[in-house]
Amino acid sequence: MTTPQVIEFSITGMHCASCSARLEKSLSALPGVEANVNLATARARVRFAGEAQVDDVVAVAAKGGFSAKIVDAHTRDEEKARKAQEALTETRLFWIAVVLTFPLVAQMAFMFGGSHAELPRWLQLMLATPVQFWIGWRFYRGAFTSLRGGGANMDVLVALGTSIAWGFSTAVTLQGLQQHVYFEAGAAVITLVFLGKILERRATAKTSEAIEALIRLQPKTARVERDGVVSEVPVDSLMPGDVFIVRPGESVPVDGEVIDGQSSVNEAMLTGESMPVKKLAGAAVFAATANADGMLRCRATGVGEHTLLAGIIRLVGEAQGSKAPVQRLVDRIAAIFVPVVCLLALATLLGWWWLGGDFAAALVNAVAVLVIACPCALGLATPTAIMVGTGQGAKAGILVRNAEALERAEKIAVLAVDKTGTLTLGKPQVTDIIVVEGDANSVLGLAAALELGSEHPLARAILEKAAGLTLPNVEGFLAKAGQGVEGKVDGRLLRLGAPDWLGVEDERIAVLQAEGKTVVALVEDGRLLALFAIADALRPGSRRAVERLRQRGIRVVMLTGDNAATAAVIARAVGIDEVRAGILPGDKAAAINELKAGGALVAMAGDGINDAPALAAADVSLALGAGSDAAIEVADLTLIRNDLNSVVDAIDLSRATLKKIRHNLAYAFGYNVLAIPLAAFGFLNPVLAGAAMALSSVSVVTSSLLLRRWKAAK
Repeated sequence: MTTPQVIEFSITGMHCASCSARLEKSLSALPGVEANVNLATARARVRFAGEAQVDDVVAVAAKGGFSAKIVDAHTRDEEKARKAQEALTETRLFWIAVVLTFPLVAQMAFMFGGSHAELPRWLQLMLATPVQFWIGWRFYRGAFTSLRGGGANMDVLVALGTSIAWGFSTAVTLQGLQQHVYFEAGAAVITLVFLGKILERRATAKTSEAIEALIRLQPKTARVERDGVVSEVPVDSLMPGDVFIVRPGESVPVDGEVIDGQSSVNEAMLTGESMPVKKLAGAAVFAATANADGMLRCRATGVGEHTLLAGIIRLVGEAQGSKAPVQRLVDRIAAIFVPVVCLLALATLLGWWWLGGDFAAALVNAVAVLVIACPCALGLATPTAIMVGTGQGAKAGILVRNAEALERAEKIAVLAVDKTGTLTLGKPQVTDIIVVEGDANSVLGLAAALELGSEHPLARAILEKAAGLTLPNVEGFLAKAGQGVEGKVDGRLLRLGAPDWLGVEDERIAVLQAEGKTVVALVEDGRLLALFAIADALRPGSRRAVERLRQRGIRVVMLTGDNAATAAVIARAVGIDEVRAGILPGDKAAAINELKAGGALVAMAGDGINDAPALAAADVSLALGAGSDAAIEVADLTLIRNDLNSVVDAIDLSRATLKKIRHNLAYAFGYNVLAIPLAAFGFLNPVLAGAAMALSSVSVVTSSLLLRRWKAAK
């Protein structure tokens, strides 16, 4: 079975929501293809799972009047250059249109002032024709390709409405009839719509500033040490294992591990955390973070597409190009929008002509209906808000996997949290060793020998405590998930783990657990040798995070494999009332499903790896502390800052983004519902209609840009 491949294409030629909906429908009709076309980003994400190939996508796009190219670094540079040139050309054409249209509109101002002065009609025809067919050629081209592809878009409405106004006026002029002409209406509509598209382009470009800023963070060169010689090389040439040097004030070129040196590194560009992080030998460093005052010598661990920054850029791009479920209704409306508007315009023409007998007035009102309708506002309402929201999230260290996850996060009613590494620092330390037989070093050496084969955080605590001791060899090592380990040392059968599993009863255990410590027992043939008390300090922000969650009406439940007594102490310290303790890793998913049985939307916050089954079972999964691609790939939302407050910030971001989407959609729907009837009943002339249509989509994008005010709580 072939693994599905996802490829992103840059699309040119889309002008409104009808364009994107039509292209998406055409691409999805290819065998084994699932397409998602985003108007705001001018991107198409195509999932190949059948016989269709890249060339098929390009061919289908071309048939519909669009151009499709695979997105890569070269494409991005080429696209930026093309957009800059297009913007320059459009601005030049707009000012030419203004010069030609101004005399036509100015005469209208004189008429409103009581003067009957009017430009000669042949002059009006000469001024209006270049605007109609030269400046407005883009609308004819867009309308033709849209109709050829079997659909209709905004260009059809503009081209049809202005052509009717120009054609009627030209006929009256050439035949010398005593009728009012509407050259100014067609020219003004084209000029205003052209202005609207320029403003929309500029505003939409700002919605993608976040990902552009991330791309600019990537250093272009690195100082690499090879055979004792340090030389500056392109970052693209680095390989895992290469040793590189980061001097004070320089950016880290790739992900790596500090070999020697010490410094403070500003990781705000990845985590949103303003305080520099101290780096010593063994610490991880990430591409694009800024070294402060010391020199670091590091070994590359992640290069190219495998750095944390590359993963963030990839994830933000995917999220910005995805669709929220709320967009489905908009897509269905956009698919039939233009044909319905054309029918309404025809009905307006026939109705006014039949009732009033004035064909000219009927024609003007029909044209107003055509030019005031705006599918662009509908098409931009959701994707622009998603783009800005996910971009702001990335700045705060909140990575959203897709728009659907962002929408679901708003509805979280229950949050299940892991204890170790989520509420606590995840760095347990041995605080007490109670020796029953032997001496402290001997029992510690035996315990550490058994834990050598374990990856559990408690095992790391014992191994750190035993650093420097000579450890004996262990035979027959066996780990019991969530319980402990066992093995033979010099013929002695030893077991180390939870007292309940080992059947150990000792009054000192309860005392230690009451202090919030986890107790591990070492036994030999059922005989207790020692007790180890291990404590994991609370994260400083955990209590505040739980309080913020409760203020938002979210029920917080702790899921932990620790014993009930220790879990209760931690829960009281952070303000959690509901605790489910003694849960094995494999049973956490069942606990999540049990919480979901109540009908509430359940989220799970964990480290993204150990809690993978529970994260997969949750309606929304939040992985804290992204230090690898694995953490980014597993969760709906990845929180780079390892702090439960980031979960609250992610929920707040979701609520702010969805609120903005609702505002945008209410405006876009409301605009069309109110504006079209006003035009149909003769309350708007084509010039005002064109201005309203031009500004409607700009208003939606500007509204989305207000999301840039959102900041994560400090």
